[in-house]
Amino acid sequence: MSPLPELSRCELIQTFKEQHIDKEALYELDDQTIAELIPIVGTRLKFKKRLKLLLEEQNTTDPETSESSVQCKWEFDEEAVFAQVCPSPNKANDEGKRRLDLQGESSHGQSPARKRPREDIQGSYTEEVILSDVKNIMRCVRQKLPNQDDKLNKFLKNSIKYLETDKREVVGVFGRTGAGKSSLINAVIGEQGLLPSGDISACTSVMIRVEANMHNPKYEAEIEFITKEEWKEELWTLFNFLGDNEDKEEDADDQDSFKKLSELYGEEWRNKSPENLMDKKYFREIPEFLQSKNKILTSDTAKELSAKCVKYTRSESKEEDAKDVKRWYWPLVKCVTFRVPKNGLLQHVTLVDLPGNGDRNKSRDRMWKKVVGSCSTVWIVAEINRAASEKEPWEILEESCSLMGNGGECRQIHFICTKSDNIGGSDDQSAAGVRARILKRNKQAKINVMAEFSKLKEVKKHFSVEYFKVFTVSSEEFLRRKNLDRDDTEIPSLQEFLQDLNEWHSETLNYVSGAHGILSLIQGASIREGADIKTTVCKGLEEKLSLELDKVREPMLKTLTAFEKCLSEGVDKSKSSCDKVLKSVLYPTKKGGAFHRILNIDEEFKKTFPNEGNSGPFNGVINAFSLGTEKLMNKECENVKLQLTFLKTEEEKMKTKLNKLIRERKKTIYSSLTTTIEETMQECYDRAKEIRGEGSLKNMRETIEMHVHGSKNVMFVQAKDAMNKQLRDLMLEILEKLDSTMQESIELSLKTDGDSIPDVSVELEMVKNYYNELTECPDDDAILCID
Repeated sequence: MSPLPELSRCELIQTFKEQHIDKEALYELDDQTIAELIPIVGTRLKFKKRLKLLLEEQNTTDPETSESSVQCKWEFDEEAVFAQVCPSPNKANDEGKRRLDLQGESSHGQSPARKRPREDIQGSYTEEVILSDVKNIMRCVRQKLPNQDDKLNKFLKNSIKYLETDKREVVGVFGRTGAGKSSLINAVIGEQGLLPSGDISACTSVMIRVEANMHNPKYEAEIEFITKEEWKEELWTLFNFLGDNEDKEEDADDQDSFKKLSELYGEEWRNKSPENLMDKKYFREIPEFLQSKNKILTSDTAKELSAKCVKYTRSESKEEDAKDVKRWYWPLVKCVTFRVPKNGLLQHVTLVDLPGNGDRNKSRDRMWKKVVGSCSTVWIVAEINRAASEKEPWEILEESCSLMGNGGECRQIHFICTKSDNIGGSDDQSAAGVRARILKRNKQAKINVMAEFSKLKEVKKHFSVEYFKVFTVSSEEFLRRKNLDRDDTEIPSLQEFLQDLNEWHSETLNYVSGAHGILSLIQGASIREGADIKTTVCKGLEEKLSLELDKVREPMLKTLTAFEKCLSEGVDKSKSSCDKVLKSVLYPTKKGGAFHRILNIDEEFKKTFPNEGNSGPFNGVINAFSLGTEKLMNKECENVKLQLTFLKTEEEKMKTKLNKLIRERKKTIYSSLTTTIEETMQECYDRAKEIRGEGSLKNMRETIEMHVHGSKNVMFVQAKDAMNKQLRDLMLEILEKLDSTMQESIELSLKTDGDSIPDVSVELEMVKNYYNELTECPDDDAILCID
């Protein structure tokens, strides 16, 4: 397609005047109207970006003066307003960059110290415009497709429908109450007052998620409750164990139970039965709990929203915003999701403030395990003055490492030492002297924490030392900058890390790449020439597919053999050490102990399904799979170049889908040992649950012991067989999906005639240009290569 001439600014302004587009109409322009007014892609892209910037500037203007100033500007300087939105060929880049920088200064909270240029690209106005344009193109293409039910048309319509993807990265934040988690999150995302911090008594069982609200300018909180049935069961458990334990004052679990019941019911619970405590009068303020619905709260500011959420996220508090609270509802809350308006760092990232371990409530415990397993990064937070010596953060890491690592998708662990500005007195109180002492202690703290990590043998089965990083941060100094430079606080490093997570998968690039492949298929199908070369290429690709499937199959079979050997050895060890583990479970002196942990397959599992690095599962055979379409794109295959482009896109899409499938399935496979053993034990758990009266705890233990002694010879074998079966099923599914998907793609592109397929050469050229802009522009360009 020959390049179209650039429209001048004067021509654009004249076009707008001819169409009677005044200020009011300008702000109401939609994508379709803009496309009709400005048919040239590059000019339209610049115009839409500038129009959005103008709207943003108007929204952030002083409300008392905005209306009059805009009205005045429009009445007396109409040309200036058009000049703002109509791009000038020689000034577009400079002006766009300047406006983006200004917008960055006025955004919510602190912006990352560096990488602003990359922030302007990823998730920026330019990418939003590209994504919007390509979506419009694909909607139009879908409408142009003939209303026929043949295989090619069904595939094309379905592929366009499911082009959109949104993979969120989850960052789990662990740490004891008071370690500075809330202050850290507030500082990193630039929202002071969102999560309560300081001396406020936080609730340790409620999970708190923080993500972006990309739909409206409000701060939102969504409160998810446990079900009525779950609370009824928990009440029964609480009362049953409280009644069986005579030494109430010395039992920490009992004290937690007392606190939970007292904060929800006051002192009334002591004279009530579990059935009485389910009366509706206790839940009048939260009808959503009785209706099994989520409660939504909204506010204009972070601080206001935080005050509204106090009774759902915190224990009894003497703080000002808690003085009127009569009941504390956190015992009924499973999760609270805070949504922050238009926060770029959270666009594709969710931060989750997690309780240190699971919960006796089954629903909360399941959610906790699911979220921990979905974390791509984990932040362990501890105060710097006891980071290496304090037990709790290291216990959290040891107890959760299997869920994060082999049982999850965590790629890296960040140990964050907080409150680095809290340092003792000295004769030298100058800013330079204080800074030097802080930085010296920070350096030593990092050495101490790394040394402590090196002692954790079980953790290192899941995580290599190169994926364990230590940060020393000061949220206070980041905001006040009294003694430290901004970068010294290391908050900007964490902001940059979140920005990288956002950029790690580009929603825009994924969509545009998929659209490029689909349009290549459509246009290729509409071309009639090259029947002979299609036949030759098709035969060669089918032979190549067969060879590539063999390359995938062989290492998978070796993996299955290695797992069989490893698990068989584990079964023998499990039978001999079962009694010792049973004792540690029934009479615990410390946390730990679980039957499935004896069947240790961690090292083989990590080798087969690595979270770290870029090799991918099964020794990288999925990522290495290739039909070699790039090598075929030569002069001899010119007539099938579009089909080969489509096949390459489908191949990459297929590998992405398979890696996602494997990532999710491997969690189930890893947990299958636990699941199988739990199923075997469920019968005796149910019997134990029915035991009542004096000495019930002793009788429960005896019931469980008898069941284990009678089941241990088959229980571990069943667990081994269940894992092997799931592994085998996964391997067969991978091979089947690779074969069927790529075979179908070959047939659609090289064996199917598109008699009624429309010509999409113009649309293909537009999307191809966008694709090239997204993939070829240097990272440090402030905007994409529009000019």
